[in-house]
Amino acid sequence: MRILFDSRDPAYKTPFGVLAEGQSCTLRMRLPRELETRFVQLVLEREDGSPAQEFPFCWAGGEGDYDVFKCDFALEARGLYFYWFRVTGKTGPFRLFRQGGGTNMEAGDRWQLSVIPEDFRVPREFQGRVMYQIFPDRFAREGKVDLTGKLEPYVLREDWGGQPEYRPDPVAGEILCNDFFGGNFRGIQSRLPYLHSLGVGVIYLNPIGMAYSNHRYDTADYKRPDPMLGTEEDFRALCDAAHRLGMKLILDGVYSHTGANSVYFDRNRVFGSGAVSLGEASPYYSWYSFRRWPDKYDCWWGFATLPNVNELDEGYLDYIIRDQDSVIAHWLAMGADGFRLDVADELPDEFIRRFKLRLRELKPDALLLGEVWEDASNKTAYSVRRRYFTDGELDSVMNYPWRSAIIAFLRSQDDGTALGEAIMTIAENYPPQVLQTLMNPLSTHDTPRILTTLVGDFQGDRDYQAKVRLSYEQREFAFQRLRMAAFLQYTLPGCPCVYYGDEAGMEGCKDPFNRGCFPWGREDRRFVDFYRALGHLKNRSDALQTGAVRVTRAGEGKIVFLRQTEKQTVLCCVNRTGEPLRVAGRASLLSQNAYREGEGFVVHPDGFGCFTL
Repeated sequence: MRILFDSRDPAYKTPFGVLAEGQSCTLRMRLPRELETRFVQLVLEREDGSPAQEFPFCWAGGEGDYDVFKCDFALEARGLYFYWFRVTGKTGPFRLFRQGGGTNMEAGDRWQLSVIPEDFRVPREFQGRVMYQIFPDRFAREGKVDLTGKLEPYVLREDWGGQPEYRPDPVAGEILCNDFFGGNFRGIQSRLPYLHSLGVGVIYLNPIGMAYSNHRYDTADYKRPDPMLGTEEDFRALCDAAHRLGMKLILDGVYSHTGANSVYFDRNRVFGSGAVSLGEASPYYSWYSFRRWPDKYDCWWGFATLPNVNELDEGYLDYIIRDQDSVIAHWLAMGADGFRLDVADELPDEFIRRFKLRLRELKPDALLLGEVWEDASNKTAYSVRRRYFTDGELDSVMNYPWRSAIIAFLRSQDDGTALGEAIMTIAENYPPQVLQTLMNPLSTHDTPRILTTLVGDFQGDRDYQAKVRLSYEQREFAFQRLRMAAFLQYTLPGCPCVYYGDEAGMEGCKDPFNRGCFPWGREDRRFVDFYRALGHLKNRSDALQTGAVRVTRAGEGKIVFLRQTEKQTVLCCVNRTGEPLRVAGRASLLSQNAYREGEGFVVHPDGFGCFTL
């Protein structure tokens, strides 16, 4: 007989997951009567050096061959805690740790418990919405592209849909990322009805500020849209048109570094007055860390074109956050509804905290997302444990852990066990309001396209990757797998984030081959129709938008979970195996290879479905 405790089961812990400051929590544990347990104690530890807190259990009766012990406690101090148990029985004291979904004596992991601010709030308008990511230069082009003021040198391509340039410039000897296809604000605005038909509620734009490169992560001017994209009036018109269709629009905030070729740094002496090229007299000089002015300075990941900034420099804080016309205020005033913080791990907690406070002050329902690739609840970056949730800094984050787990499951690298564990780990570790606003991608500008990924890794140099095209058989296989992946993306908690063109069947290896032009007029209609059905499903189900999640089966090539609100329960499943899967359900909301049988449904191989209970 084993000692029974499961932090994810309400029979053993309520409430599920994180706690708010001062919120009561009840733990129960079942111990075999043969242990003759005399004493059980909860031990809560923090990694900030503060003393451990201990809470005693009391005997709460017997159930068959088990004694039940119960502990009620509350924690007033927000932060990240880890806990284990001390048990004393007839053979003496021992420690109890976590192992898998159960317990283990004297070895294993500690359980995690976050305590978050009592007033931690995430804008309801973003929870469970369909999100769409746009790489602005490659989505849509409308009208004449105005090149007045565009940083040189650049190449304006007229072959929409051509291969993005990936080879080093023959003169500079490096990859310049300066070939543009001319996607612009007016192009995005012209396609808003299409996005609306997909059920999109939130548009996320990669950087739009003036920049030298086509990816625009080398900011040249934080407050000026890149001339190739359009004017401020064009951006306002885009925001207004999106809002009329019920869509929000969030921007990519790149605040860990600027471009060397910028108003602030001006390494190439293009901009003149005020830039760091003038030396210490520049108002921007203290933004940067020079080992030797002007050519030796800290830069992002060693790229001299991307000088790092001192985010807590008073002048930088004023410019980005505090000034009346700060960068935040500037873009919110033009219609933006929030920001995604690029490389949030490289931004100090204090910078993020101040950014969030100012954002909420200016627009109470604005959203702040962070780019975090791991579990953000316990993330350690540069030897610092991050406080994204325990201090309420971010509304939510990008959810790469689920992306990785979904891909592994559908590439048969996992039988579903790891996927189920990944789902419940994030659900348990994240605040529920964060969970419902997770940005859930299958592809991004930083990863290969999902269709290509589901077939293989395609390792090789850029010349090799430039030539990768899926065969007919590979594409059909990938399409079957993509439907299951996208189904999981839309039915799990959070915001399914579609990387532009995934819904049209675009392929591509890693950057820049994942950043091709949207194939207008050549979309694979099977993909578009399927994503449209998923958007309709997500938007008409309260349970799929904001319901809690609980995995009920994971393994043997199957994953089954519930999404549940007070008024609706939906069962979702994917069957990757060669065996049929029988599930209970009154009605099918959406399914493939699922057929009614008696009181329920049978989901056949390579099938999926969600069913009301």
